[in-house]
Amino acid sequence: MSSRATLWRALLALAVVAVSLYVALTQPPRLGLDLRGGTRIVLETRDSPTVRADAEATDRTLEVLRQRVDALGVAEPTLARSGERRIVVELPGVQDPREAAAVVGRTAQLTFHPVQGAAAEPGSAPAGDGSRVLPDPDAPGSFLRLGPPALTGEGVEDAEAVLDARTGRGWTVDLSFRGGGDEWARITGAAACAAPGDPARRVAIVLDDRIVSAPGMESSVPCEAGITGGSAQITGGFDAAEARELAALVKGGALPVPVTSVEQNVIGPTLGADAIRASALAAVIGLFCTGVFIIAVYRLAGALATLALLLYGLISYAAVVAIGATLTLPGLAGFVLAIGIAVDANVLVFERAREEYARSAFRSTDLRRPLRVGFDKAWSAVADSHVTTLLAAGLLFVFATGPVKGFGVTLAVGVLASLVSAMVITRLFADWALRRTAVRRRPALTGLTVTGRIRARLKRRPLRLMRNRRRWLGVCLGLLLLAIGGIGVRGLEFGVEFTGGRQVLYAAERPVSADTAREAVTDAGFPRAVVQTTGDRGITVRTGELSNQQQEQIRASLGEVAGKVTVERDERIGPSLGDELRTHALIALAVAVAAQLVYLTVRFRWTFAAAAVAAMAQDVLLVVGLFAWLGKPVDSVFLAALLTVVGYSVNDTVVVLDRLRELRRASPRGAWPELADTAVAQTLPRTVNTGMGALFVLIALAVLGGDSLADFSVALLAGVVLGMASTVFTAMPLAVGLQLRHPDRSRPRPARGRDRDRDRTGAVV
Repeated sequence: MSSRATLWRALLALAVVAVSLYVALTQPPRLGLDLRGGTRIVLETRDSPTVRADAEATDRTLEVLRQRVDALGVAEPTLARSGERRIVVELPGVQDPREAAAVVGRTAQLTFHPVQGAAAEPGSAPAGDGSRVLPDPDAPGSFLRLGPPALTGEGVEDAEAVLDARTGRGWTVDLSFRGGGDEWARITGAAACAAPGDPARRVAIVLDDRIVSAPGMESSVPCEAGITGGSAQITGGFDAAEARELAALVKGGALPVPVTSVEQNVIGPTLGADAIRASALAAVIGLFCTGVFIIAVYRLAGALATLALLLYGLISYAAVVAIGATLTLPGLAGFVLAIGIAVDANVLVFERAREEYARSAFRSTDLRRPLRVGFDKAWSAVADSHVTTLLAAGLLFVFATGPVKGFGVTLAVGVLASLVSAMVITRLFADWALRRTAVRRRPALTGLTVTGRIRARLKRRPLRLMRNRRRWLGVCLGLLLLAIGGIGVRGLEFGVEFTGGRQVLYAAERPVSADTAREAVTDAGFPRAVVQTTGDRGITVRTGELSNQQQEQIRASLGEVAGKVTVERDERIGPSLGDELRTHALIALAVAVAAQLVYLTVRFRWTFAAAAVAAMAQDVLLVVGLFAWLGKPVDSVFLAALLTVVGYSVNDTVVVLDRLRELRRASPRGAWPELADTAVAQTLPRTVNTGMGALFVLIALAVLGGDSLADFSVALLAGVVLGMASTVFTAMPLAVGLQLRHPDRSRPRPARGRDRDRDRTGAVV
């Protein structure tokens, strides 16, 4: 490593670490609702008789909703358009879904009507003249016949909730009109001409087909002149909350197009706090175990890599905060999981450096050259493995929604940060350490001069796996049939995100059995609900369409057998959105397979690409089959795990294929089975060490992450183990078999005399 290159790397690393430390200390993270609690509502605009619900109408609707939410005083609300017709509303701290839906989703059609007289019953108004009959709020059981609207909410400039202590009317809503209130003066002037006691002396203020107030004109209001000054007051026996809500609705105005709620999630604040503690603890324990393991295997080099991993954590966190990404529960998992990717890059370099040291004829005490060669030779595998994982993260960002999109963001940030950590920071630390005289006198302390137990054992007993490649493929086929059988026999337990319906997680005061909870839900009138217990006091109830009142009935029934019951999480998905999410999930998997195939075909020969993608598809089916046999839910978090398995599976296979390509370049006439066995043997130490680093993190996440991350961790644990096995027993036998059936076309040797083969795409292999 030249001194100039070292200087530039040092300056780059110093700048990145300094900026990351500044961002981490000065900017708070943006937490998702699943970590800080609140309500998330997805609204879908619908066509009205006069207006089409296109992107422009949806944007206008979004602005009206924003005024309503701002008037409610919710801290840090988030409103954004998703697609052409959807609006995502996040209300931190709002735990009552009925309150949120009532304020955000109401159409708020405010109109002012002259009262034509009393009516005996609804429908007694003459048809076709624009009038209608509505209940009189001041006389229960009576009705008023209203004339056509004389003024709409668009003429209202401002609305404010006011406590009228002077007149004793309590809470009222004071209105001010645009343009001096000429229309208001005209309608009140006409009402003032009616005789006292005549219903026509009143003006009805109607909100969403309900008379909220019908004030009569006082004797001081002049006939035909009406109330001037452009102001009015709505009375109706409101309390403070009702007055503020009405003022917010009136001030926001009418929605340009109707909206319906297609998704609703409510997360309790304690659930998010527990998730943060569990994920943080899992990260600390996972990092500690990974660091101890790396130090035990690679000694001083491992200690320097562990220090670089700590800086990697700082850089990743600061990057997520700096770009303003929302940190969600799956995002935390992706953040922790990316540690395994950073470990992999370091292990690749160290194993390459060990090979270079063992291969050199003159064993010098200066280990900088083997380390430099290790970094140079590992770069190809590191780049390919990181790109495949970035493809999976990119697909999550494009196709996923809500918290899972956050997982894709943090995973991508972690992958990029791991490149800086391993290829820049670790290299600087190692180069600095290897220059020290004390280290040069004791080269064994570095860990780079040690062969390693796995490598030494493989040298004594070389692998001959490819001799039995048909047997391995037969075993893999049997496992595939078992997985497909599980999908066919047991079926997949799709979550409400893919089926539509409602799923509520309750926290009970005392533990109850699943049978007792199921009986209580049945007594509430829902015998077909799926009831499960989670943890010590958690009860999950999944049903079809369920109103807020019915949800309260279930909660009350559970309270009779479990003590005080609170709602920790409430998810409601419309059936149309569930179908759409399920379709997007299938598209994401299909695009993931296609993207991996295209990339690997460009980077390798097509036979290698086909083998890698086949092994990856096998891993996906095996994980899906495992969840089918276990009866675990298939939801968007599982989709995140599945797409991560795609990246991890190809990641592991790419490393071995990269070594096979290198061996083929060195020995163009070598037999493919022997070359494949050699590639597996040379990369097996890296596979085991990297896998152990990832397993430490995942096991900590599964044990400490709680119920919300348990299934996620199980899917990834299975995916990591299956990914390592499929590389050896599926991808390599397939690559050898395809290569023997479709050998390379012979090409003239280059003029420099080096033996190189090129595949059909022209890529050097």
